[in-house]
Amino acid sequence: MDLCCRNTREVKRRHAAPLNALRTFEAAARHLSFSTAAQELFVTPAAVSHQIKHLEAYLGTSLFQRSHRSIVLTPEGQALAHTVGDVLRQLDTALDRTMSSPSCELRVTTMESLAAKWLAPRLHRFHRARPDIRVRISTSDAHLDFVREGLDVGIRYGPGGYAGVRYEPLMDASAFPVCAPSLMAESPYPLAHPEDLRHHTLLHDESASGRPGVPSWSDWLEAAGANCVDAHRGPVFASIYLAQEAAIAGHGVAMGIAPLVEEDLRQGRLVRPFGTVSENAYRFWMIRQAGQRAGAAEDAFCAWLSEEAADTLPR
Repeated sequence: MDLCCRNTREVKRRHAAPLNALRTFEAAARHLSFSTAAQELFVTPAAVSHQIKHLEAYLGTSLFQRSHRSIVLTPEGQALAHTVGDVLRQLDTALDRTMSSPSCELRVTTMESLAAKWLAPRLHRFHRARPDIRVRISTSDAHLDFVREGLDVGIRYGPGGYAGVRYEPLMDASAFPVCAPSLMAESPYPLAHPEDLRHHTLLHDESASGRPGVPSWSDWLEAAGANCVDAHRGPVFASIYLAQEAAIAGHGVAMGIAPLVEEDLRQGRLVRPFGTVSENAYRFWMIRQAGQRAGAAEDAFCAWLSEEAADTLPR
């Protein structure tokens, strides 16, 4: 009798897991809202509630504590949410890879300035070497969920220490002033010495604001011994890219980040009026999914990125 009961329980445990209910639970646990989960899944809140009750009955335990206005996860719900979220993301990734075309596609995310100023001018070399790999680039400064967003490789500018991903240093990001060539000989105030900056507009970007170790105009002017220059005057731009474009247009002098100004220096759109360089606590990092075995295409692209980074102008 005991053996029969035990075998019956084992048979019950072998019943197929309710995948639809698990997906519904994952969305509800992530949002802590049946209504928001319903919007994401394109179903009604009643349907979400029904699926959660079905899963709770299947498991024989409560997953949420419900009140009139809110829901919270029970300890059992918290444990399941963590596991189910990882499993479903891995499943989505596997399905995406299975459905992909024979011509492999890599999804790459990076900041707008690096995409425009460093990656785009080089990408033709990778396409020439690997025409079988299609690279799709999106731009963002945020630290994204690589699995949920369907991303393969990322490049970020920051201090490192990113959670939930593999990351490795790609390039240093030393800083120095850059300007249009015309400002070097502009009369009556040519840029011959750092002190001459007091006669020119300083262009700022928000990336250096309130971030310890990220060079600002104040840091560079102090290192150059040009304390007579007001480090705080001049417009502030939302991105390094915009400040650099303003410098190219001849509207002032920007604090350039080495990899982001390399191509403009090569093409003569920008020049370095002074030799003083400020080191940067931030750098560029190459980021990949954690816990996933990388494919050959991803490995090839990351190896190419490293080669191109090593070939970047001395910083």
